[in-house]
Amino acid sequence: MIVLLDVGNSRLKLGWYHPSLGREAAVHAIALNPLAQLPERLRKWLVSLPVQPRAAMGVNVAGSVVAEMLVEVFQAASCQLSWNPPSAIQLDVQNGYDKPEQLGADRWAALLGVAGHFPKAHPPLVLATFGTATTIDTLSPEKRFEGGLILPGPALMRQSLAQGTANLPLASGVGSDYPTHTLQAIATGVVAAQTGAVWRQCEITRQRFGVAPTLCVSGGGWPEVEKEVRRMLSPLDIKFIAHPVLDGLARVLQSAQV
Repeated sequence: MIVLLDVGNSRLKLGWYHPSLGREAAVHAIALNPLAQLPERLRKWLVSLPVQPRAAMGVNVAGSVVAEMLVEVFQAASCQLSWNPPSAIQLDVQNGYDKPEQLGADRWAALLGVAGHFPKAHPPLVLATFGTATTIDTLSPEKRFEGGLILPGPALMRQSLAQGTANLPLASGVGSDYPTHTLQAIATGVVAAQTGAVWRQCEITRQRFGVAPTLCVSGGGWPEVEKEVRRMLSPLDIKFIAHPVLDGLARVLQSAQV
């Protein structure tokens, strides 16, 4: 058994991969705040596993301090932790970034994971992940990463308005076509901004390749924007992929067996 780690900005998401069983469907999440509790929470999860792992592989966008904590916990459990960095090409996916190593490791692993969901010929794919940050990345029919957007995620947009202005509250709630109070105006504006960014990338992709893309969506912020995205992009085929990063890591491990 090999542990899979997706270390994000706010949470550590954990799963496992077994050579004969594949990737575990369930995923365990640990908040990174308070950070001091992370090692003990991770140790408890490791002890709870039905089989003690022999190795771990992950991606990390939370910084070196978190990475060092994780390495220490896995070393104490006699489990070697390795990271999967972005590269110019891995598996069947090409990296179109000007400097491939500068692409976020989580975005790269997610693209590897999404590619695995479409093993046969497919239209271009747009992957929108709604987390602390929202990323919107395009994969060509030839499985080349064309580039993508990074913007604040839904919660971060709300927080920025509450913290950066004198009179606007931290808002949540249901949106409206024509908001008539401040909380509703903020909630609608955040969802509209997220949806507009997704629409832009889908339309640009359609124009470039001459065919509508399949929109793949993921992330904890998806439920907040789902209704508006489905309404405004209703002609598109929209596919929810729960954990593309862990899917990608599992594909890397699977390829190493062959």
